[in-house]
Amino acid sequence: VQLQASGGGLVQAGGSLRLSCAGSGRTFSTYCMAWFRQGPGKEREFVSGIRRGGGGTHYADSVKGRFTISRDNAKNTVYLQMNSLEPADTAVYYCAAVYNVYDTVFQTTDKYDYWGQGTQVTVSS
Repeated sequence: VQLQASGGGLVQAGGSLRLSCAGSGRTFSTYCMAWFRQGPGKEREFVSGIRRGGGGTHYADSVKGRFTISRDNAKNTVYLQMNSLEPADTAVYYCAAVYNVYDTVFQTTDKYDYWGQGTQVTVSS
């Protein structure tokens, strides 16, 4: 599957953005999806993930209550709604996909087979 992330930009602290990740192919619904981010000088970290059917979601503690992940399998798209953004959220955000028969959301980068190109999110104070 090929992934294309979009929706990043510059926003003031407290603002909102919605990221989108469009996938190609007819098997999008068979992939668990996730968002990771990589800030300046930092390692790539898990942000949020969602199971194949959208029934199970997971979040990093740093974004719980502020970010919401969702997916529309009919549109081959996963979303990340980001509210109450903070300067610490500044990073390049990547979407990732893994085919997983156990329908498990992994939180480490090595588990994911496909990656989007990344979209920059900058939050000013």
